[in-house]
Amino acid sequence: MSTPLPPTGSSLVETTGFEVVAESERTGKPSDLFWPWFAANISVFGLSYGTWILDFGISFRQALLVGVLGVVVSFLLCGVVALAGKRGSAPTMALSRAPFGVQGNKLPGVVSWLLSIGWETVLAILATLATATVAERLGWGGGTATKIAAALVVSALIIAAAVLGYRVIMRLQSIFTWLTGAITLLYIVLTIDEVDFTAVQAIGDGSMQAMIGGFIMTMTGFGLGWINIASDWSRYLPRSTPGGQVVFWNTLGGALAPAVLVVFGLLLAGSDENLRTAIAADPIGALAAALPTWFLVPFLIAAVLSLVSGAVLGIYSSGLTLLSLGVKLPRPVAAGIDGVILTAGTLYVVFVAQDFFGPFQGFLITLGVPIAAWAGILIADILVRRKDYDEAALFDARGRYGAVAWGPVLLMLAASVIGWGLVTNSYAEWLAWQGYLLEPLGLGGKEGAWAWSNLGVLVALALGFLGYLLLGTPRVRRQEAGQ
Repeated sequence: MSTPLPPTGSSLVETTGFEVVAESERTGKPSDLFWPWFAANISVFGLSYGTWILDFGISFRQALLVGVLGVVVSFLLCGVVALAGKRGSAPTMALSRAPFGVQGNKLPGVVSWLLSIGWETVLAILATLATATVAERLGWGGGTATKIAAALVVSALIIAAAVLGYRVIMRLQSIFTWLTGAITLLYIVLTIDEVDFTAVQAIGDGSMQAMIGGFIMTMTGFGLGWINIASDWSRYLPRSTPGGQVVFWNTLGGALAPAVLVVFGLLLAGSDENLRTAIAADPIGALAAALPTWFLVPFLIAAVLSLVSGAVLGIYSSGLTLLSLGVKLPRPVAAGIDGVILTAGTLYVVFVAQDFFGPFQGFLITLGVPIAAWAGILIADILVRRKDYDEAALFDARGRYGAVAWGPVLLMLAASVIGWGLVTNSYAEWLAWQGYLLEPLGLGGKEGAWAWSNLGVLVALALGFLGYLLLGTPRVRRQEAGQ
């Protein structure tokens, strides 16, 4: 299998930054989207979601429904956002300037940058912890020296690929897909005898609110975590590419592996209460407990490469987002800066933080609300826009998109404020302020049935989408009338 690559001259390092991709470089096919999305999401980390979904207090059949549905729906939203990439040939956060204005887009830009930095750091942390756990089982020692070495090696791999850019990333992702896919499949074969169907079926049903909570957590943990970069790869497709194929290949590549992994993760987690406890501390390393010694090294390779694949996409796009905020740097330098932040964050969490799942869940909830509001606005803009983007206006505050579109900016802020009022977050004291609307709206307060449903994420998404359809459609029509 070969992946069409854009011409980059004699340099191995991609020089295309935040600008529009030149017509001569839009040489991809819609099926090319499958590889980076599949490689980034085939991580065995997806198995750990089985534990977290069941921890909402729902049965296997309920968890199966919300888990698979959450994965597919979230990546379908990414597929819709990817349409903007082929219609504008620019990064996601450049295209977001159409609804928000060139300067107004800095609000979602900051949120997007924080989300990308957070995700790539989470993936690097998981790779570091998994390396230490497997090394200890192999008798190599899993202490401080191993963790430091693992953190530095993982960070170096991520940074190097991100700095080199699209050409190298697409080639690596196509290789990683086959390698990690084969090893992950073998992991399932080797551990399938750990599944206890009697124990799985004995788990009782939970409430509707708990199901909604599992569904929303799955959405934020998968597609919504990637949605702010969904156009960064489709921008290399020709404008003539059928939109349906863009959505299909993007959704299939992103959702296929996680859907399978979540299902098997539910079976493992429902079979072993001890595994569910261990995953809270080390989501990847805990999965190695049932493996034979001879398979530990291949498992570690697959785990690390799959996590690196995801982190590479994140840091590549976080560098582009940094440029969208007005930072005047070459793209490789911006990616390198984000890499330094990633390394520092990884070392902090591995050696200072006492818990992984708490900060991770708090991160997902807190940033999931504003990114959902932004996604609703952008998706509505994409669906109502009939013409391709005005490339020059995306980079000129005096153009048709303007400097600040106050309607969408205020809509995102309002949807975020309402959304934060409908989620709870007890994972860190400084986030305990969330959930302030649960009591006034008669939803039982912070200890009621709706407290852990994370309803605010869906509400923010819906408010952003419906609000923009109402307020933004006339503005889009005025913009397109001048094209």
